[in-house]
Amino acid sequence: MKVLVMTFKNEAGQNVNVRVRYPREDLTGQEVLQVMNTIIAKNIFPTTGGDLTEAVGAYIEETTRTSL
Repeated sequence: MKVLVMTFKNEAGQNVNVRVRYPREDLTGQEVLQVMNTIIAKNIFPTTGGDLTEAVGAYIEETTRTSL
């Protein structure tokens, strides 16, 4: 399974991850950065450490599962 992980900083200086399962295969870094900036500007995800203030980075995480 693929997951897009977007990392933000909040007002308390803590890292906060937002995960999106099954991102588009042709997703670009520029598109992700635009979405992250929109999330910050519209204050979409409140955190216990305050509002999100900065886009730190993003990556695609891929995991596999093997049945035994």
